[in-house]
Amino acid sequence: MEASSEPDPIRFRAAVEPFLRADTARNQLLLGILHTVIAEPTVYPEVHLWSVRDAGEVVAAALRTPPHNVALADPTDPTAIEPLAEAVMRDDPLAPGVVANVPWADRFSAPWIERAGVVPRLTVLQGVFALTRVREPRGAPGEVRRLSATDREFVQRWFTAFADEALPEEMRERSRQRSRIDFLLDDSNADAGLWSWDVDGEPRSLTGFTRIPGGGRIGPVYTPPAERGRGYASNLVAWISSWLLETGAEACYLYTDLANPTSNKIYIDVGYEQVAESANLEFDRA
Repeated sequence: MEASSEPDPIRFRAAVEPFLRADTARNQLLLGILHTVIAEPTVYPEVHLWSVRDAGEVVAAALRTPPHNVALADPTDPTAIEPLAEAVMRDDPLAPGVVANVPWADRFSAPWIERAGVVPRLTVLQGVFALTRVREPRGAPGEVRRLSATDREFVQRWFTAFADEALPEEMRERSRQRSRIDFLLDDSNADAGLWSWDVDGEPRSLTGFTRIPGGGRIGPVYTPPAERGRGYASNLVAWISSWLLETGAEACYLYTDLANPTSNKIYIDVGYEQVAESANLEFDRA
């Protein structure tokens, strides 16, 4: 079993995509990041890529786009976690943490505890969800609108409000990426974008999408507090999920904060089913 790094994202995706697509729902995060890295390199100008092979077959994979944490796929061989962690420690010893499905985040952290002296700290536990058929929510007034660069001011403000409300401090700071927002606001981009639910010409809820092989990832989803409880987010998520399915996606995927029962109910009510839990661990250093 051999762990290695790969400097070329295109070669890396070609090598690991069959492994990731074996369980697209659980590996949606890596598939989504890889799509963005290749489609618009300015969003993540630095990327570190690792895989583990056994007899030539990929059995584990991870990536990091600084300043974000290491993102880990579900290994098909549990014993691949240790050589993968050692490769990341060797190449990227100051990685601030890991995000991975349970139980792999903890298992990836074990060698870091022993050899790097870090103390993992759970900051957020997320639900990993998938949908193949939409259940229409109760109706709400309004209509969907594809957002563009002219909407940048309110989008930036809402992204900041979402981060302040939903993310721990470390993730909040890393989420403030102008280049990512610019990428999503390019309305000529067929593979990623932002949509709003408008009432009387004013946005009331917002969500984004990124196409991945075989599907589409949705998020973030944000509705200002004064507009909540009126069905705007439910209708927007249902609409964009239906649109993705109608335009070629085999399934839709998203992450949600398990500490927020309201948002979880919204997604479940429109047809999303939880397939895993994802833990974000920060590596505290003495």
